[in-house]
Order: sequence, then C-alpha cells, then structure tokens
Amino acid sequence: MMVEIHYRHLDKSENYSSCAFHPGTTYAFVDGGTNANSMNKIILADNQAIFRAGTAKILAMEDDFRIIAQCPDPERLYQALDAFRGVMLIFAATLVTDLTTLSQRVARAGSRSIAILENSDSPARFLSAGVEGLMYRNVSSPVLIDCVRQVGAGGQFQQAASNEVSHLHEDAVGARVRDRLTLKEMKIVALIVQGCKNKEIAMKLGTTEQVVKNYLRNVYDKTGVSDRLELALFTIHHKMLADAAAAVGNEMMGVLV
Repeated sequence: MMVEIHYRHLDKSENYSSCAFHPGTTYAFVDGGTNANSMNKIILADNQAIFRAGTAKILAMEDDFRIIAQCPDPERLYQALDAFRGVMLIFAATLVTDLTTLSQRVARAGSRSIAILENSDSPARFLSAGVEGLMYRNVSSPVLIDCVRQVGAGGQFQQAASNEVSHLHEDAVGARVRDRLTLKEMKIVALIVQGCKNKEIAMKLGTTEQVVKNYLRNVYDKTGVSDRLELALFTIHHKMLADAAAAVGNEMMGVLV
C-alpha cells in the first residue's frame, strides 16, 4: 500500500506543536533556507503534551536543531521513524512498551535515540537496549541541549540521577510555592501539567472558564511565570511542587473515574 507524503515548508518561527502526524499520512518537512545536512533533525515523541511543547520550545531556539515531527502516541512515532532516516529520536519512556523493537527500528533507519526517563526508571534497561542518550523529566535547558548535541555528534550521554536528599534540600522554591497555593489552585496546576485547556479544567472542576482564568492569574503571581507552558515547566522542574500536583491529580482521577 502506498503512503501519500505531504511536504510542508517550516521555519524557526512556526509553532511545531501543529506538526503532529495523523494516522495513515506521512509528512515530510522541508527546512526553510537551511542546509538540512548540517542540522540535528529531531523527532519528539511524548504523551505529555505540555512537556513536549516545552522541549520543542527550547530546542527550536538553537540554530543547529530542527524539529521535523512531534508524536503523541506510539503509532505516530513509528510512522515518523519509517518516514525519516538519520534523525534524532527523543522519546518518553512511558510511551514505549517494547523497547527492543523500537531500538531495532531506530537502528534500521540509521537514527539515534534519547530516552526521557521518570525517576523510577532503571537506566540499565535503556542502555542495554542501545539507547544513546538518557535524561530525566527534571532536565534543565542547558543539559537537554548538551545531551542532544553529544548524541547527535555520535557520542553518548547520561544525565546523573539526582540525589534525593540533596534535591529535597535544594527545592526550597518548590516547597514555598506548594505551601502558598490553595487546594483549588493546586488542582488547576495539576490539570495544566496534564495538558488540559481552560474549558476542560472548568468542566472538571465544575466552574466557569472565567473563574479558571482568575485562579490562573493568582497562580502566575505566586510562581513568577507568565503563561501556562512556563507554569507546567516550572512545576515539572521543582520536585516538591510536582509531587504535590501529582498527588492532587491522582486524587482527582480517583474521583472522576
């Protein structure tokens, strides 16, 4: 069966979150005025939309990176791997159940891979499968960029797992923000991290979009961020706040299901 390929022209200013693949369609993206051979061409695959958007935002600011596809699920991840060769795959560990199959398909495509690990993941499993780069969700922007560059140059990279005790001491900012947020505000933070829009948040909390916007303004003031993407990234990078938001989110899911 033939697969239709749609070519699109991309430039640095484009919102890459619009580049997700659709089932049954393969997309080829053409660099705008850039020598493609000099670029690290990247496929982002993550089921956490807000983290995927944040990663894309960071990488798109670098002149030697080009995001050619974003994939929210395994099906579109494999479509992208089949469509492009010699690329860099950055994938969430939570997205892939068969690591061996993924590594084999990455190798067949002449590509390289970087896994985004959760704190509970064992790095050994990924290293033994041939994954060249490992980083955690709390990765800072400089470390993320360094990882992609090293793996893109043919090397390997492994972010050191944070020391739990020292990390808790260092996260005074996360603890302060956590303690300043009301329960309703924490629920909104939890839903923002899950990628929910204001309308969805209002429905889940049984309120209106305007009330959600009012709460968000208070949250922005307390965290020092200016938009929902910055709020999500701020939460992810402050463990004590992230743990509190995750606990509230899990409790809400228990009520909703």
